[in-house]
Amino acid sequence: MSVLEARSLVKTIGTGRALRTLLDGVSLSVGPGELVAVLGRSGSGKSTLLHLLGGLDHPDAGQISVAGEELTGRGRRRLPAIRMRHIGFVFQQFHLIDELTGAENVLLPTRLPGAPAGGARRAAELIERLGLEPVTAHRPHELSGGEQQRFALARALVNGPELILADEPTGSLDVENGDAVLGLLRDLPRRAVVIVTHEPDTAAIADRVLRLAGGQLLADGRGP
Repeated sequence: MSVLEARSLVKTIGTGRALRTLLDGVSLSVGPGELVAVLGRSGSGKSTLLHLLGGLDHPDAGQISVAGEELTGRGRRRLPAIRMRHIGFVFQQFHLIDELTGAENVLLPTRLPGAPAGGARRAAELIERLGLEPVTAHRPHELSGGEQQRFALARALVNGPELILADEPTGSLDVENGDAVLGLLRDLPRRAVVIVTHEPDTAAIADRVLRLAGGQLLADGRGP
């Protein structure tokens, strides 16, 4: 059974003569333990696709389900609970909370109603694995871009979601830290992972590479 099922997704932006179709019938299925990379140029709709898959935006047409839960058609009250239990999102701009330390940012999802037990242990393990122990008490403005990215990744993973969505996960990292993040994503047991990137070297770790071009997902990284 697939963790992620997206069927015939359509998404447009603008109106009238400015109307533009970013996604035109996109379908994607990702199973447990599988890592899929979506390559595409800036403006091709990669981030839009990721936001749809994570329930942060709604498609104009099509259906999305994650871990057996239908996202499309759900109300605003239901979607946050589904995201909290089943989806971890690594944003390109991190979205860490400035008033909290790095460790507190990681722990934040574990304190939400309905979060699984054992959050403090999982947070400590992730912080150690990502080499962040020396800076756990630092706030985001005191951290490098790479440290912020790794804290954002730990926050996405801390509740053990079945689906991880990562937007340019190595964009702010040097080679060593980028390899550490990609290694962690690569080795997640029983998790479905989708990363979007413009970097072929990042996509190279994936089980499948798809290219988003002209609103379509093209297999094997081949595109026009």
